[in-house]
Amino acid sequence: MPPRHLIVIGASAGGVEALTRIVRDLAGDIRAAIFITLHFPPTGTSALARILKRAGKVNAVHAVDAQPIEEGEIYVAPPDNHLLIFRDHVRLYRGPRENGNRPAVDPMFRSAALAFGPRVIGVVLSGNLDDGTSGLLAIKRRGGIAVAQDPAEAMFPSMPQSAIDHVAVDYVMKLDGLAALLNDLAKRPPVEEAIVTNDEAQKETEYSEIDLLRIEDAGDHPGVLAPFGCPDCGGTLWELREEKLVRFRCRVGHAWTSGGLLTRQSETLDAALWTALRALEESASLSRQLSERARSRGNTRLAQRLADNASLAARRAETIREVLLSDRNSPVDADEETDSANAARHPSRHTERISGSDD
Repeated sequence: MPPRHLIVIGASAGGVEALTRIVRDLAGDIRAAIFITLHFPPTGTSALARILKRAGKVNAVHAVDAQPIEEGEIYVAPPDNHLLIFRDHVRLYRGPRENGNRPAVDPMFRSAALAFGPRVIGVVLSGNLDDGTSGLLAIKRRGGIAVAQDPAEAMFPSMPQSAIDHVAVDYVMKLDGLAALLNDLAKRPPVEEAIVTNDEAQKETEYSEIDLLRIEDAGDHPGVLAPFGCPDCGGTLWELREEKLVRFRCRVGHAWTSGGLLTRQSETLDAALWTALRALEESASLSRQLSERARSRGNTRLAQRLADNASLAARRAETIREVLLSDRNSPVDADEETDSANAARHPSRHTERISGSDD
């Protein structure tokens, strides 16, 4: 029997602290299955399930492929696997990364929306950039409930702020009141599910499953051709528009938000500049050595040419060093980028703000 409700929670930097505080106050008999994706490095190990199990009354485990879904359990995405939710079980996939992350929050949110529709409660907590926003849109489209941590108290506010800026969020919560809200929402009768066909979330979930044959059979590309290459594979990117959110996806399924793409491009540029600096410094050093040898053999013309090459390489290296040590190639901060744009777009929001404390 499927759980009455599904609570899906996404977090990144600062997420362990936030998750621990929420799980501490969840009811032991909560009428929901709870799924958590926290960004992990692919080669790392996760102790999150053990931490959450100790913190509260609800049992927490790392999800296992094909594991049945049970009410009153917390399922944590393991490192280097997307956690996808189906009607009566979970699947783990090493599908394409989204915003450079695997596990990523968006695939879990989208699959939950497809499987459980209005029974889903999506929660976005502390983290950098904007993972979770696209998935929260999918949850809202299927009639689910969207919740975001109050960015004012989040250790890293970008993820919840992006959710608030792009999704009609139902609740913006301080951590002290978030568990009580989830306990209350899980007590409500489940909403009758509507049947939705030809949903974009279905195609997005197939990408996460690496189900490229079904996507190819659909006969269309993910969106409008974009003039950028995928930072992960170098393939062509297509632009996807989801209401106010702009994302990109390549043919093999790597997905990027505009903020994530800008950040990765900056990282790629930074790495290329450091490589160029090293090559120029090595070229200058080798040219100086060869110049000295040529001069010792009396070949002054060759020695001068090599000395000139060394000087040119040194000047170019110094120029690149100045760029690297300045802030000129730093990406725009995601919060600053969205603040200015959304101040004009949303002069007033009717989002319900609830605090679990008096401050």
